[in-house]
Amino acid sequence: MPTLPFHQVDVFSKVAFKGNPLAVIAEADGLDDTAMQAIANWTNLSETTFLSRPQDPSADYRVRIFTPQRELPFAGHPTLGSCHAWLALGGRPKGEHVVQECGAGLVRIKRDGDRLAFAAPPLRRSGAVDAELTAKIAAALGIKTDAMRAVQWVDNGPGWIGVLIDSRQDLLNIRFDNSALSQQPIGVAAPWDPARDGRDADFEVRAFTWSGVEDPVTGSLNASLAQWLIGAGIAPTQYVASQGTVLGRAGRVHVAQDGNTIWIGGDVAPVVKGTISL
Repeated sequence: MPTLPFHQVDVFSKVAFKGNPLAVIAEADGLDDTAMQAIANWTNLSETTFLSRPQDPSADYRVRIFTPQRELPFAGHPTLGSCHAWLALGGRPKGEHVVQECGAGLVRIKRDGDRLAFAAPPLRRSGAVDAELTAKIAAALGIKTDAMRAVQWVDNGPGWIGVLIDSRQDLLNIRFDNSALSQQPIGVAAPWDPARDGRDADFEVRAFTWSGVEDPVTGSLNASLAQWLIGAGIAPTQYVASQGTVLGRAGRVHVAQDGNTIWIGGDVAPVVKGTISL
């Protein structure tokens, strides 16, 4: 029975069990789509990734990203967690940055001490959301339309729409109604009030996936939100986003703009290391 290297890590947290878990299977060149999907369905994590040799000569490795139901062209916490596992398995980048090949193209990843950060990919869709869909979003969030300060397409692959509201507490109180809006990923952000919320973060974020399930900590969403919020002058060029609070997590996403690049950084905590039998 063949075995492949298997890592399970916790992303966007310095300590285990407070971030977003990811399963990473290396040396996966021999696995076909059906096998990858079956394994991802079995792990039953939000994402499972498969590392193989790159097809693009400028990349260091190739990653394929699967949810239990489908493949994604790009996702943020799988990018950082996969890179962490690749480095832990002895991977060495060809250049200054690690270059990951995925369905969305090439993604640069840099090391900042123990923390990793990926360059936010360009938005595939941006701009205003129509009134009918905006009303459905408000209904799903259980808030009034005028409570949303802004609503924008911020799609960098998964199809995100971003919503900005004024109150972190109102954000934490949201109970998402999937029956009001299905198969449309929604990310909601609200600023922290230093007097009430402290100074550990600058924004609170919640992510509701295409199935309506809340994601603990979401790199792709934070990447797209950062491009919107920084570009609109709503957020500073460097800030920290908190995510996962309602789920008992303590995710921290470190955002920084350097020139024209926005970097999305986070810590990765190793949890499981071994092999998987196929």
